[in-house]
Amino acid sequence: MGNEVWIDKIQIIEGLDQETKMLSVNSFGIYFQQQAKTDLVVHFKPLNESFSKKAMSGVKGLLFNFERDLIEEDDIEYALDIMSLFNQSPEIHLNQIEQVKQLQKVIDLVVGEYHNPNASYIMLKTLLKVLMLNLIRFWNRDFIKQDLNQKRLFQFLEMMEISFMYQTNSSYYAKQIGVSEKRLNQILKEKLNMTAKQIIQQRQITEAKRRLVKSEITIKELAFLLGFDSFSGFSRFFKKAVGESPSEFRLHYR
Repeated sequence: MGNEVWIDKIQIIEGLDQETKMLSVNSFGIYFQQQAKTDLVVHFKPLNESFSKKAMSGVKGLLFNFERDLIEEDDIEYALDIMSLFNQSPEIHLNQIEQVKQLQKVIDLVVGEYHNPNASYIMLKTLLKVLMLNLIRFWNRDFIKQDLNQKRLFQFLEMMEISFMYQTNSSYYAKQIGVSEKRLNQILKEKLNMTAKQIIQQRQITEAKRRLVKSEITIKELAFLLGFDSFSGFSRFFKKAVGESPSEFRLHYR
């Protein structure tokens, strides 16, 4: 698989500031700041959010930015672990020499494959997964203090990731979390500057794009799979969000 297939799904660059462009709003970001040989700070940018101001200060680091496609091709448990890591941990501070050495080795492997003219998509994705699994292992939930609304945000994102194909009403998620629909939207607007409906629709678009490119599903089947009552309703929804019809999108990326 040539570089042109994945080049728009991941970028690795040095430095981070307010002018740094992410691949998209709906992408993950990790920023590694090496303070010393035994001191590494790892900052996280969840989906639909930005890096904290703290990440943009201090020593120059290395930015890994990748689209959610790179984790969605694997099992749901892994994807949820990633969601947990990014949504509950603004940063991880590693100061044990073995941890730092181990993580640096994997970082070097990912960077090396990324810059390899003959880079393999499968190899790059596998190395990225190894990096993420190491970060999950080092992550200590109890060390990260969360407010109640942050926990509710995580609950919503986790449930939505599992249920968005058949539950598209925000009232369902509000009921499961134990808050009113209005309160859920207030929390999401405060944390992500989006309503529950907007986040669900964004997830539907991401899934629709993935299936249009990677599967042979018909557009009519996809419409009903994503909870739409009609083919025409789905087509209008997709074109408004993407700028082209589902069939045009599929033809373009194939």
